[in-house]
Amino acid sequence: MPAWRNGGMTARLLVSLSGISARTLDRCAELSAELAHRRVPLSLLFAPRLAGAPAAVDWVRDRQRAGDALLLHGFDHVTVPLARRLVRRAEFAALPSHEAGLRLSAAVLALGRVGLATDSFAPPRWLVSHGTLAALRRMGFGLCADLTTVRDLRTDEVHRARILTLGHGERTEPWWCYALVLGAARQARRGALVRLAADATDLTRPGPRRAFLDAVDIALHIGAIPATYPGLRHTPLADAA
Repeated sequence: MPAWRNGGMTARLLVSLSGISARTLDRCAELSAELAHRRVPLSLLFAPRLAGAPAAVDWVRDRQRAGDALLLHGFDHVTVPLARRLVRRAEFAALPSHEAGLRLSAAVLALGRVGLATDSFAPPRWLVSHGTLAALRRMGFGLCADLTTVRDLRTDEVHRARILTLGHGERTEPWWCYALVLGAARQARRGALVRLAADATDLTRPGPRRAFLDAVDIALHIGAIPATYPGLRHTPLADAA
């Protein structure tokens, strides 16, 4: 498949936020304010069934009006057992096309009930099956962002760049934070796509939160241009292969 390119090798910076709910709304708003000060838009990964109170939905709607982007982030994040195995996988990591389509339809309906809509998708844990990709195309989605790839589902253009995240639990302190900042700098210097992902539940401690903002700042300092995931479909990008 072709990859987005431009001759100047200008890095793009994508910052996403998941874990949006009534319980985490204060942390979400704090991160949003920090990024707005830096003129960095957020890509909001939103699962309406997990949002809780209407305040979270209202906040997402307000952020869309302010220029942030919305991506559907699964249906209910229930892990799915593999056939005849005890291993459980993330919601859309191993689904065949028909089952993925049923879950996507339910997720789109749930999103519509709260007055939101999007044609962009990011699966829980960033893991997506081939069946899910087929279902997304069938349902008219335009973009899917997974662990290593951002796909334009209408043109089959792709951009390969791995997600940089804080990790979870003990992994966030201290070396994981250092690796996050280092990884952002490395990708930006290469003129690649810098994909930083935060979960609101990981922003409770000041160390990881500071490291995440440091990663944003160093990418901007090196010259990465802020964008959103849906915005990539209209912007030429350097290849990060």
